[in-house]
Amino acid sequence: MPVNFVATPAADLFVIPGVRWGITEAGIKKANRKDLAVLLLDDGASVGAVFTQNKFCAAPVQICRDHLAKNNGQSLGIRAMVINTGNANAGTGTDGLTRAQATCIALARELNVSPEQILPFSTGVIMEPLPYERIEAGLPAAIANARPDSWGDAAEAIMTTDTVAKAFSKRITLRGVPVAITGISKGAGMIRPNMVATMLGFMATDACVSQAIMGQLARELAESSFNRVTVDGDTSTNDSFVVVASNQANHAPIMSLASADGQALRAAMLEVAIKLAQAIVRDGEGATKFITINVAGGKTGEECRKVAYAIAHSPLVKTAFFASDPNLGRILAAVGYAGIDDLDQTRINLYLDDVLVAKNGGRHVDYVEADGQRVMKQSEITVRVELGRGDATDTVWTCDLSYDYVKINADYRS
Repeated sequence: MPVNFVATPAADLFVIPGVRWGITEAGIKKANRKDLAVLLLDDGASVGAVFTQNKFCAAPVQICRDHLAKNNGQSLGIRAMVINTGNANAGTGTDGLTRAQATCIALARELNVSPEQILPFSTGVIMEPLPYERIEAGLPAAIANARPDSWGDAAEAIMTTDTVAKAFSKRITLRGVPVAITGISKGAGMIRPNMVATMLGFMATDACVSQAIMGQLARELAESSFNRVTVDGDTSTNDSFVVVASNQANHAPIMSLASADGQALRAAMLEVAIKLAQAIVRDGEGATKFITINVAGGKTGEECRKVAYAIAHSPLVKTAFFASDPNLGRILAAVGYAGIDDLDQTRINLYLDDVLVAKNGGRHVDYVEADGQRVMKQSEITVRVELGRGDATDTVWTCDLSYDYVKINADYRS
């Protein structure tokens, strides 16, 4: 079960004018399962995206990058996206590229647009041929089912090992004009997004945003949300995060994220993005604990992140959290091997929630294991490390490592 997280009711997800989702069962891997979704955009939408930095990226990621590069700043904009579960179309070589492109061609034909106006996304098993014939056969039904209020269905359709659909909405006002934001994500394992999981995220707003800054908006949102979560340290071949502005709200276009409207919209969208990213960790495969790791007092944010991820990726640390075992020397060990060459251990303080565990590199004289045990039994825990080197800080969210994580991934292809 997810850690302190329940799905947002579909009725509470805001419609985004100019955006529709269509869902169907295409039998891509299993019968009687929602496994194919199309995201349809009215003409004139702005689109930005970021993708995995895994060098072995999937065929759809390669095509998405190519299509966005062709469309950016040109008259032909992105008009639709097609998302399938059950097959990642990664590790499939030129044949995978051909099959992904065939999917774009099929959807473009149905919508009477150019294939370069389509973005494809896939998630599922790696190194299996994409059954694009099933996708093509399912497209008419998905398009026929397209509605603006299908965000909840879409969140379910993109799930793989997820146990709960992940979707959030928010409303703000820009210069007196109401603006809506809705986003969905999927992911539970193979999560260490570096887009600078298998993670997919889609967020849309009816705000008016210049196409010229959409890439920057997507990067900044991902950097402070999806790029701060990890379940198991594995960066997927298919990680993708897409941001859409349908440009249908009645306000002046946002031309710069540094403007007052730009900052307000970015802050609101970031709030949704963080919720989506944290929901992935809360629904991490086999997770029983949600853990916030805050590292302060670094010279740079980069070295704070090194320490945070060293802790978050340590199997010894994660299994200790699962067991509620305050074997906290494991955390100090992770700090030590994080890669800070001139680290002074005599300046390091370690807190578990409000409990000071280690001071100036050694066990705090007032620390008793019962206090650590009390915190470790909680379902949500904050680890705070003070490096004593500067003023930089950063935060990463992760979960524990349980027996069920092993079981889920051992049976993944069953």
